[in-house]
Amino acid sequence: MQQDVEVGSNDRGELENWLKLVQIPNFSVTSLKKLEKKCDVGLSELFTTSPALLEKMGFNSQQINAVLKPNTQAIQASLDWLSAAKNRFLIHFDHPSYPDLLKQISSPPPLLYGYGDPKHLRNYQIAMVGSRNPSPQGKENAKFFSHQLSQCGWTVTSGLALGIDGLSHQGAVQGGYTTIAVLGTAIDKMYPRRHIKLSEEILHNNGVIISEFAPNTPGRPEYFPRRNRIISGLSLGTLIVEAAIKSGSLITARCALEQNRDVFAIPGNIHNPMSAGCHYLIQQGAKLVTCVKDINEEFQHLFLPEVSKIQQKSENNGSQSLASDKLLDSVDFEATPLDIVAQRSGLEVTDVMSQLLEYELRGLVTAVPGGYIKLGEK
Repeated sequence: MQQDVEVGSNDRGELENWLKLVQIPNFSVTSLKKLEKKCDVGLSELFTTSPALLEKMGFNSQQINAVLKPNTQAIQASLDWLSAAKNRFLIHFDHPSYPDLLKQISSPPPLLYGYGDPKHLRNYQIAMVGSRNPSPQGKENAKFFSHQLSQCGWTVTSGLALGIDGLSHQGAVQGGYTTIAVLGTAIDKMYPRRHIKLSEEILHNNGVIISEFAPNTPGRPEYFPRRNRIISGLSLGTLIVEAAIKSGSLITARCALEQNRDVFAIPGNIHNPMSAGCHYLIQQGAKLVTCVKDINEEFQHLFLPEVSKIQQKSENNGSQSLASDKLLDSVDFEATPLDIVAQRSGLEVTDVMSQLLEYELRGLVTAVPGGYIKLGEK
């Protein structure tokens, strides 16, 4: 599915025309394709058409003015940004590197600004999104599923936001795998600022960071839900790790459904409001996911590298060992008081504290107000 395309082969004149196109108010890629079909006028002809003919085609006065008098400074700013470093790219809808899956959505971005190698935009991708304030279990699930999906050959795509998004990227880069981040800000304004180091790690591990917004574009709150259609549009499926009923994650899920893509959700504690969104999606038909196999079995037609039998055997042995661990069995997936753990396991409190510390170092439990939480049997 990957395709090597030399970005330098992109015709500058054609790119400039696309940079002009995005300046036309209420005019999209879909509008352009309709115009081509109805009036036999392509992108290059559009900017040499007379005002009278543009009006006859249905353009209003504001659109005609944008066609005849494009903002050349904005165009030059984008070209200057592109030429400022070797790891940058700017591809338009008709460019060979533009991902096919993204072309299929109802409102594809006319331009994609990016850092990294654009060929990875054509990788098989799974989107992972969720709460900005996840529970300890949600944090663990994000990193664990991202790492496991990456091992299976998937490229994990998310939005670089705080919480589940950032943790999903981390799960990939910690294993040295490619991950794709879609910004809801201008390509030259990394947000949130605390994820600047993470963005550097993404690029260091052959990842890609993209945005549909040109350099110096002022930020707007509505840009973040708008970018969700790109996250799901690049991906064959979207995994909701943990989300409230009213959240951006459910907007991404809705985008995926509208794009005829698969939606997956990880169930959680019924008393946790951050799991309510996942439970709602499952009730609406999203596939309940408890392991990576639940996702992979929906894509058996794809040629994804499988986890080695040695690794699978190791994972199975680890699970069997942990399954017989009475102390770990005494810790719930919600806060379990220390005295309850001791009572269930039949051990002295001092022994429980010592062993739980060891388990915490191994990433099996975490200390929280009120006791301990079991993170997962890996």
